Amino acid sequence: MSSATIKLFLPHGDAKRLRVGEVSNWTGKALAAPRTELDDLLLREELENSGVYFLFGADPETGDLLAYIGEAEVIRDRLKQHKGKDFWSSVVVFVSKDENLTKAHIRFLENRIMQESRLAGRYRLDNVNSSNPKLPESDREDMEVFLSRIRQLLPVLGSDLLSPIGGSVKTSKVEKELFCKIKNVVARGHRTEAGFVVFKHSSAVLIERPSTETQAPAILVHRHKLIHNGTLVESGEVYLFTRDTEFSSPSMAAAIIHGGSANGLTSWKDASGKSLKDIEAD
Repeated sequence: MSSATIKLFLPHGDAKRLRVGEVSNWTGKALAAPRTELDDLLLREELENSGVYFLFGADPETGDLLAYIGEAEVIRDRLKQHKGKDFWSSVVVFVSKDENLTKAHIRFLENRIMQESRLAGRYRLDNVNSSNPKLPESDREDMEVFLSRIRQLLPVLGSDLLSPIGGSVKTSKVEKELFCKIKNVVARGHRTEAGFVVFKHSSAVLIERPSTETQAPAILVHRHKLIHNGTLVESGEVYLFTRDTEFSSPSMAAAIIHGGSANGLTSWKDASGKSLKDIEAD
C-alpha cells in the first residue's frame, strides 16, 4: 500500500464526535460520526452526493461485531432510512469531492468492499448479497484506487473492517512464528498490529481449569463465544481453531489455549524455546 498523508478535521474539536478525513491528492472525502451525532452529520452538504457508507455496531444477542455496507446516490436520504436499525452505533461515509461517482461506480465499490470484508472476517455483515456491476477497465482502476484510500482511512476513523486478521499483508517486518504448548496442545501464532493472532489448525485444551470460573470468568466467556461461533471445534481430546483468530494480547491468546490465566510473554516461544519476553528484550 502506498504512503499517504491523512488530514483529520474535528469540527467540534472532539475526536469522538464528527470527524472529516481526507488524503492528500485524492478526490474523495470521509465523514465519520457516532449515532448520537447523526442529525449533525445529515446537515453536511457532502451527504447530498453519491457514495458508499458503513454502519458499525454489535449483534445485541451475541455481541459479535456487525456491519452494514451500503451505497446511495443521495447518502442523506439513505441514512435516514437506517434510523430503524437498532444494532449500529457509528457511521462512516465516503463521497467524491468532484461529484464524479456514478451509480455504477458506487455499486462496484460496495461489491468490492463486501468481498474484502468477508475475506478479513472481522465483522458479520447485516447485508443481503450486493450486485456486481460491470465497469470499463479504466473506471475499474479508478475505483480500485478509491478503495485503497478507503482501506487507509477506515482504521484511522475507528474500524478495522478491511484489515486482514493475520496483520498487514505488506510490511517491512516479518514477525517470528511462535508456539504455545501445554500437555497435548500445540498452537502457532505471531504478533500483529492489533494484538496477537493464533493460526488456523492450532489446538486448545478441551477442559478449562476449575479455578477459571471464579478467578478469570472473562476467559470462560471468551472461550464459550469462540465455541458458539464455530471458531473452536471439538476434535478428540482438544479443540481446534477453524480460522486465524486475533486476540487483544499474547496473554489472552494463551489463556484461551490453556483454559485459564496465562502469561503470554512466557507461554509463547519460538522454535528454539526462546520466550516472547526474551525475544522482545533483545
